[in-house]
Amino acid sequence: MVKSLDRKLASIHANPSGCREFILADAKDADMAFGIGAPGQSPEAHSGEVRFKTLEEYREQIRAIIHQGVVDIMLMSASTNHALTIRERLFENSAITPAARANDTTDVHIARGSRYAQEPARPFRSASLDHIQCGHLDCSPEERALGADLGLYSVTFNNDLALDLATLERFHQFREEAERKNFRYFLEVFDPNMPNAIDPAILPSYLNDMIARMLAGVAPAGRPTFLKIVYHGPRAMEELVRYDPHLVVGILGGSAGTTLDAFQMLADAQKYGAKVALYGRKINNAENQLAFIQFLRLIVDGVIGPVEAVKAYHAVLGKLGIAPRRTLADDLMLQTGSMSYGETKTSVTVPARPEPAKAEACACHDHASKVVAPTAKACACHDHPPVEIATPSVAKPSKNGFPSTLDGRPDFARMDVSQRLAYHRDRLGLGR
Repeated sequence: MVKSLDRKLASIHANPSGCREFILADAKDADMAFGIGAPGQSPEAHSGEVRFKTLEEYREQIRAIIHQGVVDIMLMSASTNHALTIRERLFENSAITPAARANDTTDVHIARGSRYAQEPARPFRSASLDHIQCGHLDCSPEERALGADLGLYSVTFNNDLALDLATLERFHQFREEAERKNFRYFLEVFDPNMPNAIDPAILPSYLNDMIARMLAGVAPAGRPTFLKIVYHGPRAMEELVRYDPHLVVGILGGSAGTTLDAFQMLADAQKYGAKVALYGRKINNAENQLAFIQFLRLIVDGVIGPVEAVKAYHAVLGKLGIAPRRTLADDLMLQTGSMSYGETKTSVTVPARPEPAKAEACACHDHASKVVAPTAKACACHDHPPVEIATPSVAKPSKNGFPSTLDGRPDFARMDVSQRLAYHRDRLGLGR
């Protein structure tokens, strides 16, 4: 099956300034950072004791998101990649691209009681590229297609010559190995994890210069598929995008924050040139991950704005009988969120922006994930048709002009951005 990532990247490079394609990624690699706590807290009460979900529950959520088919990339640990990509073959009939975290610098080592993230980041790799690609060392050429051929490589600069030189040397070694093994990667550039590494006022410029400088010596065969960076606002994003339109820039999500934090950051980053968003904790901590992801897609497709998306998301939770973690009023607040795993790095505030009035999208479901007619009590947008939170199965040919699944539902993974926009405009009664 053609992967939506490959199709979108081709469209972006064909028309960097005019293409509205947007790549969404779910980061389910937190077991390489938080360990036992990565899957999140169990919703059940345990007499005051904090109980975490299990690794299998974490993977079951990944399976559901793969089945939904809305994201373009699923980022996993090497061990989860082996379980789901190699052993279960879950991506063979999916437009989603599997990916694995290829390194884990020490600033993402967040064991309970540890102080590692408070020290300057050191380069480190747990994963083997062969394990990611075929599940064992020394893959044969034909075996390398069994697993993931895409990985995340992370660097953290602290404006320290010795530390940053070591980081660049390890990155050089990784690039050579990846190119020899036909392994693609996207590059994550974290903010410094030391508070006094650089003046915060110049930090975005420092990072843009470091990115441009480090990649200037890399030919196309060794360059990243795209970037994953902290969103530092319009000026920094526009500067980097303008410098090299073929350097596809994406944002990382950071800590969970409010729902408006996640939705507004996405809309703003896209407005100023980002083409990718990779959200981890923002998705994993959502009350309903499938609904949350669907609204991320509706936002980047231009169907709904961030504020109305928050309201519609709460309507979905109400219809499902899920208690939100915050009131709607609190969830419509913007907070300052840390952009690090250990929450020791620079904090970034996404400013509030007025948005034009739009018809509210409404996504109301029953407990069997079947679309039902919204009611005034459960859904504020009851005057408009509901937006379906799709869980596509195996694809079949287009129906009524839109790709659909075997059960007749819209197959959002196979739609391009213009088809998705037209589909949702039709459903919302907005016209094309």
